[in-house]
Amino acid sequence: MTLQPLESTPASPNATLDSLLDRINLMAEGTEEAVTQSSESPDPLLGEFRPKPPTNFQEAGVSDTVVEELICKYLLAIGEASGRNITDQIKLPFALVEQVLARLKSEQIIGYIGQAAMNDYICKLTEIGRERAKRYNALSTYFGSTPVTLNDYIACVEAQTLQNLEPGPEDLKRAFSDLLINEKMFRKLGPAINSGRGMFLYGFPGNGKTSIAERVTASFGKYIWIPRALMVDRDIIRLYDPMNHVEAPPETNGGLLTEKDIDQRWIRIERPTIVVGGELTMEHLEICYNETTGISEAPLQMKSNCGTLVIDDFGRQRMSVDELLNRWIVPLEKRYDFLNTSSGKKIRVPFDQLVIFSTNLEPKDLVDDAFLRRIPYKIEVCNPTMEEFLELFQIMCRVMGFEFKPEPIMHLIENHYKPNNRPFRNCHPRDILLQIKNFARYHKKPMEITIEAIDFACENYFSVV
Repeated sequence: MTLQPLESTPASPNATLDSLLDRINLMAEGTEEAVTQSSESPDPLLGEFRPKPPTNFQEAGVSDTVVEELICKYLLAIGEASGRNITDQIKLPFALVEQVLARLKSEQIIGYIGQAAMNDYICKLTEIGRERAKRYNALSTYFGSTPVTLNDYIACVEAQTLQNLEPGPEDLKRAFSDLLINEKMFRKLGPAINSGRGMFLYGFPGNGKTSIAERVTASFGKYIWIPRALMVDRDIIRLYDPMNHVEAPPETNGGLLTEKDIDQRWIRIERPTIVVGGELTMEHLEICYNETTGISEAPLQMKSNCGTLVIDDFGRQRMSVDELLNRWIVPLEKRYDFLNTSSGKKIRVPFDQLVIFSTNLEPKDLVDDAFLRRIPYKIEVCNPTMEEFLELFQIMCRVMGFEFKPEPIMHLIENHYKPNNRPFRNCHPRDILLQIKNFARYHKKPMEITIEAIDFACENYFSVV
């Protein structure tokens, strides 16, 4: 697998069309050299960078025996499948899969039981093949995408690292366009995000620390490529996680060249933002091996590489603060981590994400000076001023379909905030308006901010606060 940088400036429509026509003509000539030369040229339709499909098993970083195992286990699970379906399952080019199928046919591991479209055949395991597949399955039940090598993954992270990106003020304003962030906060956030290192966000609950952390990733650009799975010796480690990753297929004009130009073992995703809270344990930070399936799962820090990892409610995790700090004190400084595979081998992997510790507590009360030094930015998310509080109400009224009326809002401030010395919080406008919305829906009344509705909402919302 080869990682290829692409042009960052968009090409004109005519130039793009000429490029595509040239590539189609080269492919039509039928020479491997022509196809290879074509794939070396930048393609502005496929993003800034892409994994190139392998032309042989050496480029793929796997042996045909590994591919044989995947095919046999897939056929054992599904019964029968065409060569094209097998190709779609294990994500290798059909030319490579066809070689393995031909060998398995000659060894009587599989048999052809019918013909499919485009000179393809329906394959099924023989009795000998079923016995072999069961032996493979006893070691590992994995029969998904063919894994890539650890070296290819490391090269991928290095090519897409946050350290090479330097988001500026316009990038931050775009990323935080749906939040009300004052200029003072922007001046603090900007250098912290630009550094790509890490930060503490601390302050009272309800002021948007988590919301800020979740939007930081957008400052670094939208997409990255990751492999679906890795192989280290005989260990298969799943990296792509639909629960934490959002697939973003590359956009092309008609999609004619997509499959031929992209190594299908890789997937383009939105630059990841992974948020983990009180449920965090040490197991989440290590490779997790399932003895029943024989498949390993990548830890959170690997899944968040080239993105953002948010430790929400820091200090309230099931693991102690000291455990977490001791585990990460070296990776945060060196930008790499060491993990143990199920076979006992220790591997070095990139630790390339912006780590954000979000907490309601003072950082100095949680960690010692040695750790604070490794997190250079400590940013307090303060309570909004009255002007910002009123502006938040106006914004949330537009979002939720209310007409903004100053009188009921001033009634709210004069009667429910000032007498109780209650501080403003950024979440209050949204939560109070939601109470009013539910009040109106229940009583079949118009969506309207009234003094009655304000008093009802506050009676519920602030009853124990």
